[in-house]
Amino acid sequence: MSTPAEPSAVADGETNPAAMPAPSGSRVLVVWTGVLAAFVLAADQLTKWWAESALSAGGDPVPLVGELLQLRLIYNPGAALSIASGYTWILTIVVTVVVVFIIRAIGRLGSRGWAVALGLLLGGAVGNLVDRLAREPGFARGHVVDFIDYAGFFVGNVADIAVVSAAVLIALLSLRGIGLDGKRHGDAEPAAAPGGDQGDPA
Repeated sequence: MSTPAEPSAVADGETNPAAMPAPSGSRVLVVWTGVLAAFVLAADQLTKWWAESALSAGGDPVPLVGELLQLRLIYNPGAALSIASGYTWILTIVVTVVVVFIIRAIGRLGSRGWAVALGLLLGGAVGNLVDRLAREPGFARGHVVDFIDYAGFFVGNVADIAVVSAAVLIALLSLRGIGLDGKRHGDAEPAAAPGGDQGDPA
């Protein structure tokens, strides 16, 4: 007496696609997001090491594009534009929470655009967090190394460039209605095919 066929099996030995494992595309996006974040972190820390080796804190700026773009080493205890310079430990906690949130969000990735955005954001956030945790004057109170002077308005670093780039990309993705899962929010649900089966998403 034969047993009933398993749900995953159909006639002629074919496998039911519905029972197959989920595509690994999201796993690939997670890996590439991590690779991009690691690249940003390495670039940030290496350029900070170079800046401390080649520049002197409080020294004369080194022009790159006249006075529009210069190199000038400073140690920033606060956030961008030296905001909240007296609350370094609070900023450390905030950035740590942001990093945890980004890591949790990466698991839901289904969009290449969001993968790039979160990779840049994670790498930049961790880059400056490393400074706050490991540099003087102490743990969670460390000063961030800034050395790229933008026409005297503010001084930043590679991590800041990554964070700003991520913010712009996230804004564009949000304006287009693209979510973390890669789907456009607000699009109508696909119409049901005859027989009640849903059509494949576009």
